[in-house]
Amino acid sequence: MAIKSYKPYTPSRRYMTNLDSSDITAKAGVRSLLVNISRKAGRNSNGRITSRHKEAGAKKLYRIIDFKRNKFGVEGTVATVEYDPYRNCRICLVKYTDGDRRYILQPKGLNVGDKIMAAEAGLDIKTGNAMKLKNIPVGTLVHNIELSPGHGGQIARSAGGYAQIMGRDGKYVSLRLPSGEMRYVLGECLATIGTVGNEDFANIVIGKAGRSRHLGIRPQTRGSAMNPIDHPHGGGEGKTNSGRHPVSPWGMPTKGYKTRKKKASDKLIISKRKK
Repeated sequence: MAIKSYKPYTPSRRYMTNLDSSDITAKAGVRSLLVNISRKAGRNSNGRITSRHKEAGAKKLYRIIDFKRNKFGVEGTVATVEYDPYRNCRICLVKYTDGDRRYILQPKGLNVGDKIMAAEAGLDIKTGNAMKLKNIPVGTLVHNIELSPGHGGQIARSAGGYAQIMGRDGKYVSLRLPSGEMRYVLGECLATIGTVGNEDFANIVIGKAGRSRHLGIRPQTRGSAMNPIDHPHGGGEGKTNSGRHPVSPWGMPTKGYKTRKKKASDKLIISKRKK
């Protein structure tokens, strides 16, 4: 997928880039798979901001995605490739032989007309097929990976994302995750073969503030531009950071400070993430 640039008829347009949408074959047309989600804009039920720098953004409908891939033994055909405003990868509308229609994340290389299927075992190692991890060969790249059997995919779902099966140890399968972390996942969990498409999304240049507002991102004020009562970096004569390491408005260190608490799943982590 190519990155396209624009004629610089305004200063903000000069550096703006976007993805070529030639891979999109249709607009969303299955009304039963579209729902309207009320946008909270980072606020709780009392209307107070609990997640800063967020807003409602552009109006959009949510596409119901089949993360569980639990339609075993029924062959499906990719009918369309569509844009999803709630995620950075494309989605596919799959029509099954029994008449059911579902959206899935589009793996890289899966096109309109291709056949896919989900099963516990016995399928070809082909992009788009879904099987249990224990039945997928070592070295295979997978995405949309479950952490608990039947809960649906939770790992490697964003554009260009994938994990690699590194080995087996009893009832567990070891995976190398996109962050570089090595961890065990139960072999009974489902995963989809291949990598998530639209990997060029990471190369997009937003280009102007208004485009960020459409995405639901509000402006962020530097702490050094505030008063001391508002931020630990605030105050001082001229530009100064008061000689302390970067912190949040509440004094929590940022830039690499580990915030992960002790969890039961720590015993499944073989090696920590690299970034």
